[in-house]
Amino acid sequence: MTDTEIYERLCEFITSHKRALFERIALERTRHVTCVLEDIYQPHNASAVVRTCDLLGIQDLHIIENRNKYTVNPDVTLGSSKWVDMHRWRGESDNTARCVAHLKRSGYAIVTTSPHAQDTTPSTIALDRPLAFCFGTELTGVSKALLDQSDIALRIPMHGFTESYNISVSAAITLYTVMERLRASEVRWRLDDAALAALKLSWARKVVHSASHLEERLRGEKSA
Repeated sequence: MTDTEIYERLCEFITSHKRALFERIALERTRHVTCVLEDIYQPHNASAVVRTCDLLGIQDLHIIENRNKYTVNPDVTLGSSKWVDMHRWRGESDNTARCVAHLKRSGYAIVTTSPHAQDTTPSTIALDRPLAFCFGTELTGVSKALLDQSDIALRIPMHGFTESYNISVSAAITLYTVMERLRASEVRWRLDDAALAALKLSWARKVVHSASHLEERLRGEKSA
């Protein structure tokens, strides 16, 4: 059975309202832009970025855990972590290098934020290739290892005395600006048909009780 066939069968067990949400929201999802969080330890900020990604249609969030464990606060995410794919990079000696290597193999340009960057801002960054926006801790920013692997240095315009925004605010400003520009552009940022089918199926599996057992039975019926 194809993803679309399984999805159609699972949809028999969800409400028409929920299915309508899946159909509408999936069309607004993208992997042209992704977000990377390195060693974020404040639960409120970490959770706020998940919610921002969901609301802006960014499907993938990469979480690097070298020193700090990433903790989600459900009172902040409001369920958004259920609909965003969170890829955790942990348990190895250099999770940053592993994450960056994966993203570069997938065609992403690595973008790091710095108040000392000169020309590139969220309003001017080129959108013609997939972009991975990386954010680090409020105190030190992203690590030197991540900076060294960066393809683009991004400056978020500031006009006050301090030199940095709160991490969740930095992510929100950057991702909102880029996604608004992307939606107004001619860049093909939406998921293709196969990715759409796989995404909707993954969502259906999350809301249908005992979806794996039901799917196994459906496959058995198909092959009989």
